[in-house]
Amino acid sequence: MTATPLPKGGNLPVDAAAVRARLTWRAGPGVPAVATAALLIGPDDGPRLVRAQAPGVLVRPDGIDVDLAALAPAVQRVLLLALSDGAGLGAVPGLSLLLGDARGGAGLARFDPGAGAETALVCGELYRREGRWKFRAVGQGWTDGLAGLAVAHGFTLPEPEPEPSPVPVPVPVPVPEVAERQEASAPDESALPADMRERLSLRKRQVAVSLRKHGAQHLTARVVLVLDASGSMAGLYQRGVVADVVERMAAVAAQLDTDRTMQAWTFASWPARLPDLPLSELPQWLGRHVRVGELSLFGRRKVRPPLPDGRIDMKSVGVGNDEQRVIAQVRDHVREHPTAEPTLVLFFSDGGVYRNSEIERELRAAVEEPVFWQFVGLGHGDYGVLERFDTLPGRRVDNVGFFAVDDISTLPDPELYDRLLSEFPQWVAAARRAGILR
Repeated sequence: MTATPLPKGGNLPVDAAAVRARLTWRAGPGVPAVATAALLIGPDDGPRLVRAQAPGVLVRPDGIDVDLAALAPAVQRVLLLALSDGAGLGAVPGLSLLLGDARGGAGLARFDPGAGAETALVCGELYRREGRWKFRAVGQGWTDGLAGLAVAHGFTLPEPEPEPSPVPVPVPVPVPEVAERQEASAPDESALPADMRERLSLRKRQVAVSLRKHGAQHLTARVVLVLDASGSMAGLYQRGVVADVVERMAAVAAQLDTDRTMQAWTFASWPARLPDLPLSELPQWLGRHVRVGELSLFGRRKVRPPLPDGRIDMKSVGVGNDEQRVIAQVRDHVREHPTAEPTLVLFFSDGGVYRNSEIERELRAAVEEPVFWQFVGLGHGDYGVLERFDTLPGRRVDNVGFFAVDDISTLPDPELYDRLLSEFPQWVAAARRAGILR
């Protein structure tokens, strides 16, 4: 059985009882030494860094053996790490992670993480989902090594374990503080419930960490949120998943937007502009405006004016999937209300994309506009052209990012923000070189 090559963010089920994750690369003069480690994450005992062995995990110089059946029930994720001796892993030619059945020997997956200056890199992760194990290709790293990993996942580095690899374990260091643009007790947050205020403060710091890792700690932007309200999203609305997404995105706006306000749209068959979301009104906004679309009587679309609190008639939004209409409406808004800052659109959808040519036409036309479109897929839906846009030729700059997750509610904040913000700073730099941004 040949190992399945995976793109970044790709995943597959793991039916093997035990797996071996092996790092391969081309050695040569000047190539940094490479070692491995694992980070075990569980809801009960928190993150634990393993450099030698732990129940169910054996770390070798070039890889990691994981006996999935022997892991403690609390362990929900196993991050598979590559570490260098101080030089960036981008200097390691041909770095690749091979995942195979440790007992049968069959290849399962192959992922080329494409590292740069990172000295600690999560090449992939094993994670539990509905009682089964799966593997995801991650490719997320830190230029400050294990210290950055500790900040992102909220733990302090342990004392050195017996070391089978040539990479020295750093001594324990305090988790560094990351400056926010505003204090956690900013006036527009003081009215929030205490638990929400605490979550927002922590998440702002995590957003700041992600920006710093990409050299974008001083970047500001107008943040626009777009929410899919089509009928297939009903379950995600009912379970509170969409409301949680909005709360997590509010932290992005709090860190990036100088007005600390997020503009928002909802869409299904038709788009609708929602009232702006100031942080001070987050609980009320969630209750009023996070709603799924509704079917109009006899399929007719009758647009009624918003209620005094800004709520819109969700029957006028409908239940279908017409992404191109909301994309066009956001583009019109950006042109009619220019700012000195770039615009970051955070677009959430569960797929069902079928207007591929119309969507491609809108996004191609938007290349020359100061807008980056970050699409996030919620589940296993068909995302059509959105998944392929990164590879489509004929654009001066790549103005679109995309990734999909099985269940965004289980994706930790540090990883979510890293994936959301990984391409935006690159686009900003490219758009400035192209004269799209000043």
